[in-house]
Amino acid sequence: MRKYNFDEIIDRRGTDCIKYDALPQFFGADGLLPVWVADMDFRTPDFVMNAVRKRLEHEILGYTFRGDSYHEAIQGWLKRRHNWEVRREWISFSPGVVSALTMAVMAFTQPGEKVVVQPPVYFPFYESVRGSKRRIVENPLKLVDGRYCFDLEDLEQKIDDQTKMLLLCSPHNPGGMVWSRTELEALYDVCASRNVLVVSDEIHADLLYPGQVHTPFAAVSEKASQNSIVCMAPSKTFNLAGLSTSFVVIPNPELMKEYERLLRTLHVNMGNIPGAVALEAAYTSGDDWLNQLMEYVEGNYRFLENFFLENLPEVKVMKPEATFLVWLDFRAYGMKDKELNRFIVEKARVGLNNGGRFGTGGDGFMRINLGCPRSVLAEALTRLKNAFQAL
Repeated sequence: MRKYNFDEIIDRRGTDCIKYDALPQFFGADGLLPVWVADMDFRTPDFVMNAVRKRLEHEILGYTFRGDSYHEAIQGWLKRRHNWEVRREWISFSPGVVSALTMAVMAFTQPGEKVVVQPPVYFPFYESVRGSKRRIVENPLKLVDGRYCFDLEDLEQKIDDQTKMLLLCSPHNPGGMVWSRTELEALYDVCASRNVLVVSDEIHADLLYPGQVHTPFAAVSEKASQNSIVCMAPSKTFNLAGLSTSFVVIPNPELMKEYERLLRTLHVNMGNIPGAVALEAAYTSGDDWLNQLMEYVEGNYRFLENFFLENLPEVKVMKPEATFLVWLDFRAYGMKDKELNRFIVEKARVGLNNGGRFGTGGDGFMRINLGCPRSVLAEALTRLKNAFQAL
């Protein structure tokens, strides 16, 4: 078995990399240590790179389709990793998970109708709804004993006859919750009783900590499968975000028909050659690499948790159940969101995602990315320690 080196430092500067090269654009400053945007600083796996290189040796990059082996790779991965048997006709394409969310909003709601989001949550959710001229209904998550939970009573009260869809983040970003089957069943019951379609962003589903089990929303029950769309991708799992390749699983044939109609109308159904090749290679050969990755990420989390306990106990760390992202609670310092972000940029010289962007309940929080060599994480945490201890 090959041992992968996640301690390797790879200089990404000068590659038009958002995480490093766009720091002045997003933070108004350069020279920060970036542990923010949700891609990893680890080398894309060799079996993916080798497959892409081999395909590119054929020097005609014309129109292509996604064939049997592509679909079989997805089916095999979902069966092995999530015990979910998916039929080929349930699988369709999207350039990205957010693209899929937006297309679902456009396909299954009308301008002016309402879509539920559950903040704090991945901020492009808001863009998908508002940019499509739909109205947002906020159903904020409850923070109970350091973990977010659904507020189903609030949801029931807010759904009316104009509420057509709920966007679910599963596992949750930024909190890292892996929603249990029981939690998902309860959420489905509320949505089904009011004819609300659930569109589930499950891009972080593979990034599970030990003992966690991800339940795809469409696998909750046969009825749930007919009232949901599941959006997935290899991009977070295998560091392939730049290849713009994801997929949706839609067991309901009528929903699939309408989704694919819009996909073709927008003419984004073709995808790209390297993305399809990379997905197939990742899902065919990636189990061992992913296991080693999550062992390393878990080690990074333990390092971070201990660091804050020993050096900045005022910062409360939300223990993730999935993802390489961690939600940090700085509210004990009494700073407003913009003030906190400015302090961390100017005094700590660290780039984090400020919590206010994630919506209601996010003020005073910051999101940090553990998908980096431990030495980089240690430097970022040391900078935070020095800045806050100097207050």
